Amino acid sequence: MAHPYKGFEPKWFTGEFPQNSYRSVFKWGDPLTIKAPRESLYTLMKERFGLTDDDFRDYREDLGLGEVRFNIPVSLTKTQMGTLRGIVGDGFARTDDYARFSVAYGKTMYDLLRSRGKIVENVPDIVLYPDTKEQIEQIVEYCTKEKIPVYVYGGGSSVTRGVECVKGGVSLDMRLRFNKVIAFNETDQTITVQAGMSGPRLEEVLNNAKTELRAKRAYTCGHFPQSFEHSSVGGWVVTRGAGQNSTYYGCIQDIVLGQEYATPKGPIKTDCYPRKATGPDIGWIMMGSEGAFGVLTHVTLKVFRHMPETVKRFSFMFRDWETAQAAARDIMQSEAGYPSVFRLSDPEETDIMLHMYGVIDSPLRRLFTLKGFRQNEMCLFLGFTNGERGFSKNCAKNVRQVAKKYGGFGLTGIVTKAWEKGRFSDPYLRDTMQDFGIVMDTMECSVNWSNMSKVHREVRAYVKSRENTICMTHMSHVYPQGANLYWIFITMESDPEAFKAFHAGILDAIQKSGASMSHHHGIGKSFGPWLEGSIGRNEYSLLRSLKSHFDPDNIMNPGGTLGFDLNEEEKRFP
Repeated sequence: MAHPYKGFEPKWFTGEFPQNSYRSVFKWGDPLTIKAPRESLYTLMKERFGLTDDDFRDYREDLGLGEVRFNIPVSLTKTQMGTLRGIVGDGFARTDDYARFSVAYGKTMYDLLRSRGKIVENVPDIVLYPDTKEQIEQIVEYCTKEKIPVYVYGGGSSVTRGVECVKGGVSLDMRLRFNKVIAFNETDQTITVQAGMSGPRLEEVLNNAKTELRAKRAYTCGHFPQSFEHSSVGGWVVTRGAGQNSTYYGCIQDIVLGQEYATPKGPIKTDCYPRKATGPDIGWIMMGSEGAFGVLTHVTLKVFRHMPETVKRFSFMFRDWETAQAAARDIMQSEAGYPSVFRLSDPEETDIMLHMYGVIDSPLRRLFTLKGFRQNEMCLFLGFTNGERGFSKNCAKNVRQVAKKYGGFGLTGIVTKAWEKGRFSDPYLRDTMQDFGIVMDTMECSVNWSNMSKVHREVRAYVKSRENTICMTHMSHVYPQGANLYWIFITMESDPEAFKAFHAGILDAIQKSGASMSHHHGIGKSFGPWLEGSIGRNEYSLLRSLKSHFDPDNIMNPGGTLGFDLNEEEKRFP
């Protein structure tokens, strides 16, 4: 523990565990890395959930140390498995229990609760580890002929059940071999990679472009989602993801130039021109298709100059949520440049963050009181700028001027640096807390400035209707016309089906409030029932037509992805 407890400290699980165990599948990130809450946050959770130290002396949940074992027979024939093995090569096709389960679930709490409970369902018949796009094209062609379902596993960080093999069949695990740089063009400032390339590896290659790519300077991908350390480029693209620096660099659809897919209709390849007027854009049609049209193989991305020395950090405290929203809108509509990271927390999240990052135990707490800022009303705003030195400096200057106009209390960049230290490691908290029956999950949507308060109020009302539930909300991925609202909820739960029902209730609330169903997590199978009701029946029929064109036999990620093969009674409308 980096911050030792002064009082009783729970028995956080820090030991090693078998490589073939359930925990090795559901645990977030590095096997030996844990993150436990600070003592102040631990104390707060006890108060919110009505718990005492005695509730943390022994684990309340299964630690998942047992070996993965189940009895779900393989339904493919020996001939089919032999053909698939022949495509990827000996040793790169597996049918053992552990391999099949390792690609079955993503990282939504519904997945994690099922894993802890040894509830194994919806596993593939065989896991393949492709090496080239030609192999993937052969696999898709053969599976189309044999009508074998095809699923894809990239980084495994899906929170929408996007990777779940509901119909068995084949799962393509991209992590092992499909992760190479295909081309780099410094003149055009682009890089082409295989879809299984991980976020950290891509950034490492670009930051070290002088040696890795023989480039003249260092570059960055500019795309840093919360799941950055354990997500893949392909996953970013097929879900239309967004990174924490998106307000400056853009979301993934702003960064992608070219794509290649293996589909049942044959290969699809888009060009890499920066703009064109050649009818509806094929790239935008394919992006966000979540494997329902075909398998993404190669991606060409824009890259940006890596200039960490020009970063200007800032943080401010505003008196209340409405004032903070007004300041955020003014910053984005002032046409003085956009910050890169732009994060504004509502009162409940601000309170939790003050506990998480130790501010509540610092002299700042007394200073807030002296300044008239009230706990559970004030809102924390933090971020930083990127870009050319003069641009970055001027953008940060504008942020300070607008914040001051709305009564923001400057906290310098210290709080932002504290947030940066945990920006990718916070998901580790889920494992340590869930060992004691406390679950934490997320939900997000896109709103306009004009309906932001309504959506925030109505969705929070549903989440808080569940007894003893923490509901944190922040604004991120911000635009002149609106923003993303991102909810993080913490509650006590052990039953997967009870959690699934609660999760569905939140989706109902988002839909009824008038927000989009997703800003960047995608739809998957979890959100599929709400998609048609969200975008409209006539509009949804266009997506269904595309599915019928690319995949008439419904072998590509079947089982509810984007709601394509759901019964009418399974769909949810406002």
